[in-house]
Amino acid sequence: MAGTKEIRLKIKSVQNTRKITKAMEMVAASKMKKAQERMRRGRPYAQRLLNITMHAARANTEYKHPLLTRRETVKRVGVVVITTDKGLCGGLNTNVLRLVLNQHKEWLTKGIEVEYCAIGNKGFSFIQRMGGKVVSQVTNYGDHPALDRLIGPVKMLIDGFLEGRLDEVHIFSTRFVNTMKQEPTHGTMIPIPQEWVLPTGQVMKAGVGEGNWDYLYEPDAKAVLDQLLVRYIETAVYQAATDNIASEQSARMVAMKAASDNARNIIDELQLVYNKSRQASITKELSEIVGGAAAV
Repeated sequence: MAGTKEIRLKIKSVQNTRKITKAMEMVAASKMKKAQERMRRGRPYAQRLLNITMHAARANTEYKHPLLTRRETVKRVGVVVITTDKGLCGGLNTNVLRLVLNQHKEWLTKGIEVEYCAIGNKGFSFIQRMGGKVVSQVTNYGDHPALDRLIGPVKMLIDGFLEGRLDEVHIFSTRFVNTMKQEPTHGTMIPIPQEWVLPTGQVMKAGVGEGNWDYLYEPDAKAVLDQLLVRYIETAVYQAATDNIASEQSARMVAMKAASDNARNIIDELQLVYNKSRQASITKELSEIVGGAAAV
């Protein structure tokens, strides 16, 4: 059995660790409320804009925007991966990066080349380790990221699609469901998808009938679609980032609470061992005293 001094040092060490995890839990809880509020404010606009864009993609208009054009064969894809900059948030990053790795292997099996845009330090480091080609990246984007910082790196993939270098652009991120549940997601961003998984888990489809139909555009189709599709890309990336931030703070709060609870249990166990060791030491001393007195 370890000495009482060693046990006291262990208890002190675990107590110090618990103070840190408890403080991180409280900070994450405070940030979580703000992040969830910011994320929820943007969701109705993002869903409505996505719905309009999906409808416009199926319209039979004279002007065909390049972002609406589907390639017959897919030889090279661009991928936006959104992760966190910091760790200590449970399996949040592990889950989405596992999804990225599985899809990466599937693309390589089909002979499809992949270019990555990494948003977040964890994803950037992981893609480098697995040998992926990172053409752009942004790290340390904070709890309230600026849109221009996020869109800048993504624009390199959009330009690659417009130039014909890329045939598709995909996005991987984490969707916030609730405080206890966050789901990794994968969707096609360009060309415009025919269906999209909403944060509720419901699949949204372009609910417009088949046949030849079109919108009435003012002033013209080109001006409207150019602005609409730019806004669609900005919103898709920004909303994915805000969902990821809300998921990060929620996962960190839960992980730090679990760590604090585990630390408390360890302290209780060590305290019990310390008391037993101390009692054994006292009993031994008393026995020696009694034995010495009896010998006299």
